[in-house]
Amino acid sequence: MARTRRTTVLEAETWLTRELEGYRGEVLYGRLTATPWPDGPHQLTLTQVFREFYKAEGRSGLKCLQGIGLWLPTGPDDFAVPDLSIVEADFLGTHVQHNCYAPRAFRLVLEVTACNWSDDLGLKTDCYAQARIPVYLIADRKHDEVLLHQDPVDGKYPAPRRFKRGQSVPVPESVGVTLELSVDTLLDGDG
Repeated sequence: MARTRRTTVLEAETWLTRELEGYRGEVLYGRLTATPWPDGPHQLTLTQVFREFYKAEGRSGLKCLQGIGLWLPTGPDDFAVPDLSIVEADFLGTHVQHNCYAPRAFRLVLEVTACNWSDDLGLKTDCYAQARIPVYLIADRKHDEVLLHQDPVDGKYPAPRRFKRGQSVPVPESVGVTLELSVDTLLDGDG
C-alpha cells in the first residue's frame, strides 16, 4: 500500500496565505497562525514609527522594514513576520529560507496588537526571547499600554517596562539609534 506524504506545516502556511487572501501566516512553536492584514490605525502606527526611524537610521547604518520574515529557533519550521523590524544594514546576507532572515540581523521588533493580541503578548514574547532579539516593543491596543522587553537572558525577557498614554518610550541604546516614541502614536497611529 502506498504511503501518502504528510503536508509539512511550512507547506500548509504557503497554501494558507495563497488561499486566504488578506491573511498573513506565521509558524510559532509548530502552530500555524493566520492573521488578517492590519487595520487603518495599525498601519498609521507603523507609518509614523517608520518615519521616526527613517530620520535616525541614516546615521546608524540600520534598516527599518515592515513585514520581513524572522526565522525562529523554537521549531524546525518556525518563523514570525513582525509588524516592523530594525535590522542590520547587511541583513540580506543572513537569509535562511522562506523569505526569512536569521535572528542575529534583528535589533528591534515591534508588534502592534490586533485580533491576535494574545500571540503578541505570549507566544511571540517567548519566541523572540529565545531568538535573542535585543528589544521587543509591543503596542498593546487591547490593554492601552506599551511594553518594552529587552536583553533576554537564558531565552527569557525580564519583566517588561510599561508605558502609559502621555509618556514616551526611549528606544534602548542597544538598538543603535537615539529615539523616543510617543505612546499615543504607538497606540493610535496619530502623529
